[in-house]
Amino acid sequence: MVILSCLLIGVHCAAAEFHVRADAASGGDGSAEAPFRTIQQACDSIAAMPTLQRQRQGVTVWIGGGIHRIDSPIRLGAEHSGALDHPVRFAAMPGEQPVISGGVPIGSQAGQSWRRHDDKRWVVDLPKRADGSPWRFRQLYVNGQRRYRARTPNEGFYRVAGCPEGTPKSVHYHTDCKTFQFHPGDLRSDWKNLHDVEIIVYHFWTDSHLPIATIDDQTNTVTFAHRAGKVFTNDFSEEGARYVVENVFEALDQPGEWYLDSVRRRLYYYPHDDEDMTNATVVAPLASQMVVIDGDVQKQRFAEHIRFEGLTFRYCRFDFLAGNSNDQQGSASIPAAVEFTAAHDCVLDHCRFQDLGTFAIDIKDGCDGNQVTHCEFSDLSAGGIRIGGGDEKTPPWHRTANNVVSDNRLVGYGIDFPSAVGILLTDTSGNRVAHNQISGGEYTGISVGWSWGYGRSISTDNQIENNHIHDIGGMLSDLGGIYTLGVSPGTVLRGNHIHDIDANGYGGWGIYHDEGSTHILVENNLVHDTKFSAFNIHFAKEVTVRNNIFALGELEQLSRSRVEPHVSVYFENNIVYWTEGKLFSKNWSDQEYSFYLHPKNSSGTAQRTETSVFDWNLYFNPNATANDALWDGGSLAQWQQRGKDRNGVFADPGFADPQNGDFTMSPTSPALKLGFRPWDVSTAGPRGDVGPPVIDATDDQR
Repeated sequence: MVILSCLLIGVHCAAAEFHVRADAASGGDGSAEAPFRTIQQACDSIAAMPTLQRQRQGVTVWIGGGIHRIDSPIRLGAEHSGALDHPVRFAAMPGEQPVISGGVPIGSQAGQSWRRHDDKRWVVDLPKRADGSPWRFRQLYVNGQRRYRARTPNEGFYRVAGCPEGTPKSVHYHTDCKTFQFHPGDLRSDWKNLHDVEIIVYHFWTDSHLPIATIDDQTNTVTFAHRAGKVFTNDFSEEGARYVVENVFEALDQPGEWYLDSVRRRLYYYPHDDEDMTNATVVAPLASQMVVIDGDVQKQRFAEHIRFEGLTFRYCRFDFLAGNSNDQQGSASIPAAVEFTAAHDCVLDHCRFQDLGTFAIDIKDGCDGNQVTHCEFSDLSAGGIRIGGGDEKTPPWHRTANNVVSDNRLVGYGIDFPSAVGILLTDTSGNRVAHNQISGGEYTGISVGWSWGYGRSISTDNQIENNHIHDIGGMLSDLGGIYTLGVSPGTVLRGNHIHDIDANGYGGWGIYHDEGSTHILVENNLVHDTKFSAFNIHFAKEVTVRNNIFALGELEQLSRSRVEPHVSVYFENNIVYWTEGKLFSKNWSDQEYSFYLHPKNSSGTAQRTETSVFDWNLYFNPNATANDALWDGGSLAQWQQRGKDRNGVFADPGFADPQNGDFTMSPTSPALKLGFRPWDVSTAGPRGDVGPPVIDATDDQR
């Protein structure tokens, strides 16, 4: 009554506070003296407050240090909303390190006993689940370190021996396939609990996860419980795809491997020499999600001004529904630990996301103005952050826009689902992705757009600026440091530093404009040390590329796959520096087409031939000359005769030490005379501290 009276007479009231401690006694009222035991209790109390009180006063939930275990997500909705100046905050108690954990301890911490199965392997009996469901998890952590399912082969891959349902030579590569032939001995029908065994096929830009239905030892043929979305070849070749087999009891032969027997509820583990299973801390993920902020999109009732500060989110799991083999691009079918729907102006700041079996964050339909800032992401089975809402066919309030992802560090993603993207923007507009560091994944760092070709897209006005993307790729093909799709007016890629991009068969590009990328500005980016070209176009329209440095592609520097009856790129004031590989790769030819442009003919059109516009660029290879046939099969002079780079030059740009990544330019560089404008590359990446204080692995023992 005192608080409400303050509000009625217009007197400023102190923010309401609740306290949560994992070791609190039951029956607490949320005060500092009698804290709640669970965060959800605080959420329920917030929802019970009068809306006027929450929004004029604000609420802070102080979360104490230690492990806050959950088996279902913390749920928040419109009834938990704060206001711009008075948000609802869930914050770490100053000086303490709270961990929201979706994991469950196994072994001595849970009253269970590990015992020897043989002289190498240990086993523990798992209790019956309260809901009667079987134990299913893909990750296991011992003394704070990820351990891996028993697999075969232990290193490298098997190869598909034959594709009865077709290869790219005979069928479309997107043909759904359910069977392949294997080399004798690679697969066995007598493996224990065959239906728990999973085959993971790495092909094209996806990883297909396939439960076994049958294995025919006579014909060496495996049939899966459901189909994969692509043929079983190594990309577009006729060679068989690579694959591994996981959760095989008979393959439990290496330290750090484990096997889950879901039929008998037993977990087997092969410990390292320094691991004592009688007191080891073993954690398996149990919760499928950790936080769900869910307004009501249809009723346009939004959850607003909710903040999470200084918290660590650790351990959650994902298991495929029947029929899902993870064939969507970017592992788009994998959910996230923290999910926003119909959320406006909510914030995750200085948080840590670690050891997750999913994406970390998913910002979905009807979200606007949310922020993910100064967070740290590591050891993620899928990607870091995904943003996407309704498409052009949905009501406007379903669409997602104007979110900010800045100053985060994402190191180690796509561990179980290597096709996952570090930061994935699908159907969404007006977002800013800036000053993030992304490394240690197998697929694209930042992906923008979710429309293939030149149809309508709402993925517009996205700003991808000053990110540091490096050391990604190698497992899959067709990836980029930054990857774009579709018609994207207003989208800008600026100030990014991209380097050390690898790929399996093809790809490993720095900046990659895929199908229909249109009206994108690419400027002030440093891209170097890529397996394939630093700048690549599949097919695009009127992309402006200016004032970038593209350097040291291993096999090629600039590539374009397809010629179309329009200008694909305006390429001006760039520096291209290389020592090996082709300068211009694939198809840079021109063709005649009609265009509505002055001066026009009697039909109202003008005839044009140029499908790319090049000028004022500087090229240099210390091992070549301008007379060499480097410019799409001709010399620089012949290139200029085609109308390209009439003001371009072949000259040393005067980089300080390009072989070691220092592209600082001499003040006398000839590039400056062409109008090139240097920028401070060191500004790419996070500004300031990232994440909460470091959490020691022994926290799991508390």
